[in-house]
Amino acid sequence: MCGYKTVVGMVKGMIEELNITVPVALHLDHGTYDGAVACIKAGFSSVMFDGSSLPLEENIEKTKILVDACNVLGISLEAEVGSIGGEEDGVIGQGECADPQECKMVNDLGVTMLAAGIGNIHGAYPENWAGLSFETLEGIRAVTGHTPLVLHGGTGIPAEQVKKAISMGVAKVNVNTECQWAFQKATREYIEAGKDLEGKGFDPRKLLAPGAAAIKETVKEKMELFGSVGKA
Repeated sequence: MCGYKTVVGMVKGMIEELNITVPVALHLDHGTYDGAVACIKAGFSSVMFDGSSLPLEENIEKTKILVDACNVLGISLEAEVGSIGGEEDGVIGQGECADPQECKMVNDLGVTMLAAGIGNIHGAYPENWAGLSFETLEGIRAVTGHTPLVLHGGTGIPAEQVKKAISMGVAKVNVNTECQWAFQKATREYIEAGKDLEGKGFDPRKLLAPGAAAIKETVKEKMELFGSVGKA
């Protein structure tokens, strides 16, 4: 298993080798407090501390410590208020809507980004999902000023709702499940077509290539939807 420092070194090496010229962040998603501290020490350029499952006072206390550390080191810090629905890394939420005043309390600590529950869910959305709560989003924006807001659970949210959320202050949209679905579909088609049995089609580099390409296309589509093309 690779350690944090090994991963950081690999990413930096890849950026140089591939001559990547757009800004790249090595980001910890939904990290615990200890996980965030470890990644900060390892050299991550961005971390998310998900203290949404903790009592508010503890969430604020730990977020404040991380804010101070990140400010000194020039690292971006994403905090969360109001549990996001679904399951992510063992944390299960029911699509809660965050309290704007609690959002203000965390935002006032000086976080770089704020993830706040507005009815969004990790993974697939059920048929009876009520949609995003723009009333909640409006209330959060009113008390958090210009702090970039983060929308987790981007898979399955109707395009128009995503666009409206962005127009109301959401600056970062997380999409994971949809990329995994694209990978699964392309990989399954490759195997069902028997291509893994042709020549050296079983080589992991060939076997996984269609899935990787599918993720790339999905990301391109999301960049178009989010209006982020050419804005690196």
